[in-house]
Amino acid sequence: MSSKLERLQEEIRQQLGEALLGMRADLGELTIDLAAASYVQACTQLRDAPALRFEQLMDLCVVDYQGYGDGLREGARFVVVLHLLSVSLNQRVRVRVGCADDELPVVASINPVWNAASWYEREAFDLYGVVFEGHEDLRRLLTDYGFIGHPFRKDFPVSGTVEMRYDPEARRVVYQPVSIEPREIVPRVVREAGYGDLPRERNQPGA
Repeated sequence: MSSKLERLQEEIRQQLGEALLGMRADLGELTIDLAAASYVQACTQLRDAPALRFEQLMDLCVVDYQGYGDGLREGARFVVVLHLLSVSLNQRVRVRVGCADDELPVVASINPVWNAASWYEREAFDLYGVVFEGHEDLRRLLTDYGFIGHPFRKDFPVSGTVEMRYDPEARRVVYQPVSIEPREIVPRVVREAGYGDLPRERNQPGA
């Protein structure tokens, strides 16, 4: 581990204190886990502390851990992940915070800390159903306003829940339950016996 990464780890420990639930350095990258109750405060410290100065939010996304590790993983199902960059100090950190309730995942909005988070949080709400408390305009961003469910969740059906078609009598597009029967397609590789074998005469000595 580089001395720069070690210094960053120590500085984060000092600055975040009990808000820091865990930290791991792997492949030259640092990942930290934050307590949901201290999420916004800790992010503010990551931005403002002179030795950290993570002034830029590069990305915000959500991970659905349902079934991860054959279901043996412990912890929150939905985890919000941030990627932060300090332009001035040339350092990066990955931040994770879990949503306490798997049925209704809620976490505070960090839009007041980095205003670039606004559309990222709307996208995460749309695709995963994570509610960002305090967001001023939390609406769907990619799916239609009448869309049902959150399509990036692992339990969302591949065929969806509704389909739309043009109704010539109503003269408009209407929604109806999806007519595709759910099925699971397992790829199969079918080969003839001896596929890829060399001709017999080539295997003979002196051939």
